[in-house]
Amino acid sequence: MARVAIVTGGTRGIGEAISVALRDMGMVVAANYVGSEERARAFTERTGIPAYRWNVADFDACQAAVAEIAERHGPVQVLVNNAGITRDATLLKMSFEMWKEVIDVNLGGCFNMSKAVFPGMKEGRWGRIVNIGSINGQAGQYGQVNYAAAKSGIHGFTKALAQEGARFGVTVNAVAPGYIDTDMVAAVPADVLEKIVARIPAGRLGRAEEIARGVAFLCAEDAGFITGSTLSINGGQHMY
Repeated sequence: MARVAIVTGGTRGIGEAISVALRDMGMVVAANYVGSEERARAFTERTGIPAYRWNVADFDACQAAVAEIAERHGPVQVLVNNAGITRDATLLKMSFEMWKEVIDVNLGGCFNMSKAVFPGMKEGRWGRIVNIGSINGQAGQYGQVNYAAAKSGIHGFTKALAQEGARFGVTVNAVAPGYIDTDMVAAVPADVLEKIVARIPAGRLGRAEEIARGVAFLCAEDAGFITGSTLSINGGQHMY
């Protein structure tokens, strides 16, 4: 029987690549989104993957969405917490709302979704949770105290939950992308992006499919002995 997977922020960019990669592994994938319905419909037409709209920052909405998807497709056994936003500014210019929104979506969404699927994974004695962190959660980034804090929190969340899930056959890992050729990076001013690429030993931006390959590896049937790990995919930009 095919595994059922949810990918948050799964209809565009890295999320779309992950949704497609899991589909190609034979999983039944449900992609979450919160923005444009028109874009989500185009995604479904393009990939055949159903899209469901809810805000991962809303705890009750996450509970309801997981219940709906489980009723339609079966118990959710794979979760990729990919949904994320940026609200960049230096601390002096950052409002509380900019701080809270990023923390609530990027880190709070990770808790909300994991909380919704973990009981079923525990009961079924099998699960895969992959949390999408960031190079900027590992190394920090000027003008991103909110984003860096949230992504760094994801890495700690991953290690802690991995310890809770291990005896139930539930693995919890993280993938930390570097700078990837997506809409989010495209929004970076050209002169700034040029300086970023200059610091990447591979000499280029990453591709969304390269992140998806790492996620698919961690979600595989034979990846059960990998848990609490962070897979850095950044072209050599940050090594430790």
